[in-house]
Amino acid sequence: MVLPVREQLKYWGIAFVVLAVILWFLGDVLLPFVLGAAIAYFLDPIADRLEALGCSRALATAIITICAVLIFVLMALLVIPTLVRQTGQLIEVAPELTRNLQTALANRFPELLSEDSVVRDTLMQVGQTVRDKGGQLLQTALTSAASLLNVVLLFVIVPVVAVYLLLDWDRMVARVDELLPREHAPVIRHLARDIDHVLSSFVRGMGTVSLILGVYYAIALMLVGLQFGLVVGVIAGVLTFIPYVGAIVGGVLAIGLALFQFWGDWIWIIAVWAIFQSGQFIEGNFLTPKLVGDSVGLHPVWLLLAMSVFGTLFGFVGLLVAVPVAAAIGVVARFLVSRYKSSRLYLGSAGPSED
Repeated sequence: MVLPVREQLKYWGIAFVVLAVILWFLGDVLLPFVLGAAIAYFLDPIADRLEALGCSRALATAIITICAVLIFVLMALLVIPTLVRQTGQLIEVAPELTRNLQTALANRFPELLSEDSVVRDTLMQVGQTVRDKGGQLLQTALTSAASLLNVVLLFVIVPVVAVYLLLDWDRMVARVDELLPREHAPVIRHLARDIDHVLSSFVRGMGTVSLILGVYYAIALMLVGLQFGLVVGVIAGVLTFIPYVGAIVGGVLAIGLALFQFWGDWIWIIAVWAIFQSGQFIEGNFLTPKLVGDSVGLHPVWLLLAMSVFGTLFGFVGLLVAVPVAAAIGVVARFLVSRYKSSRLYLGSAGPSED
């Protein structure tokens, strides 16, 4: 006997509440497993491609794991120490940068920096705040992560979880498919395919775009001799995940640093500007259309809202699940709208109009 719709909604509602409670109380414990699952999901297409070339699933997983370990070792030896050092130096020189800006403005616009000027007070406060709070923020973040997660265990558990999930990914998907309610299985599969399409287009696509642009900005800025070029490139690359934000923040930060470092030598300032202009041209005309496409359906405002809400409710784990949940909600919302437009509630007794 088929359960009435009201009963089904009750059980699905209970399941949703239980899941929310689990995330609320066990968010920090679940973080390594959520990270591992995200990594496995991101790498699953690569494993499928290797399987198509004749590798077994175990061999494909081993190849991916070895490559990931090599990349991590190279990052740990070459990139991460420089990134940490430059970040600390940038925090330390922030007051000096604001003083230089204050001097430049005083020479050209003396009326802006009089004794009772708001601009003067603001510049002084910004530089001192960055110096005082920047290091404290980094130290607090590291201390909090260590106390809540135990960083050593995090770096051990996440790769292990990712490897096991990647190895068994197809079997897990098949097992979940077997457990779907038979009456709703076709609809759930259809929605799952749409959600996977949105996630693969956005998360994998924008993740790849962010990585490519971050590497390009960092290398290019370091080649032109910009101080803290690696930090600026990483910031711009990470923020590229949110459309337009990465280019604006990274561009303003890089050009601002270039003005202080290369003042009077306009060729290098123009070179820094050209790096970000070329990066945006490549992203807009080649990377994003090729890797992300136009059918993602995740508006930047919707993405920011989801990250804000889930981050506030569930902390860092909420930030990790915000994008997939936002994608799922968007797919389900479009599905419900399409059902509504084909229903009697929307069409009325006259049925669809004849054009």
